[in-house]
Amino acid sequence: MSLTHFSTKERLLTAAEQLFAEHGFAATSLRQLTGHADVNVAAVNYHFGSKENLITEVFRRRFDELSERRLQSLSAAIASDPDHLEGILAAFIVPAMQIGMEGEGAAFVRVVARAYAEKNERLRRFLSDNYGHVLREFARAISRCLPDLPKQDLYWRLDFIAGALTYAMADFGLIRRQPGISEQAHCDLAADNLLRFAVAGLKAPPASPTLS
Repeated sequence: MSLTHFSTKERLLTAAEQLFAEHGFAATSLRQLTGHADVNVAAVNYHFGSKENLITEVFRRRFDELSERRLQSLSAAIASDPDHLEGILAAFIVPAMQIGMEGEGAAFVRVVARAYAEKNERLRRFLSDNYGHVLREFARAISRCLPDLPKQDLYWRLDFIAGALTYAMADFGLIRRQPGISEQAHCDLAADNLLRFAVAGLKAPPASPTLS
């Protein structure tokens, strides 16, 4: 995709997203980034200060929007029926699937998958500090639906759901879009199956305590 019609900052963000998705964070050099964006190396320092700051801004650009969509959907779900677990989970799952379908969203999904695979503690702290409150809002809403589920079990299961969602969005699995099925229909089917899976997992009995 040509980046010439974007501002320098947007070109760098878009180029970084594409290259991080393809090669990972550590393997992508500043020279590759600036060459892909058709800007000079000084532009990275001018707009972001460092490669690490550029990485976090790639995430901020998408996660700000995703978090807003999720929280709006959660508010609507709670207003409609605060005890409807499926509606609350849909507010978490569906906005992410939708962003994955939009524009360069597919590249960002793979960047998120890279973040799971590469142990970048600075990035993990950034995501926790800036977007951890979103997960906590969902945890509170789900806890109201499942008051007997221990908090530790709840957070384990939310971690599993987030991981499964990233995997499904990145299209890493065995299921591929069938001929004659649109991308939107394939996305809707994936979201529906993940939602059913997540509801069943959350409703499962609590895990047995570890025996010493």
